Amino acid sequence: MQGIAFNQIFRRGAAVATVLLFSLSSAFAYVPPGTTPDEANLSNHNTYTNRDGNTVHAPARSLSGKAPEGASARCRDGTYSFSRHRPGTCSRHGGVADWL
Repeated sequence: MQGIAFNQIFRRGAAVATVLLFSLSSAFAYVPPGTTPDEANLSNHNTYTNRDGNTVHAPARSLSGKAPEGASARCRDGTYSFSRHRPGTCSRHGGVADWL
């Protein structure tokens, strides 16, 4: 009996761990390092320092109407975010409309 109970607990624990790892991995937007947007296609050239200490392009509008290279999300106000972390992305731009 104890062997069966342990086996069931182990399988449930492994399933929970798998779901947890998948959830955590999808909580961050992946932007390849060194990917920079075409500055000529953006409405501004501002930057900010993210929580990792990296310089990131500030949200900007696309002048061509297409998603800029390196953008991770389109904000509800029409700007594109280049955030490398999902939490806080587009927070001052009405929230995320679409993840890219």
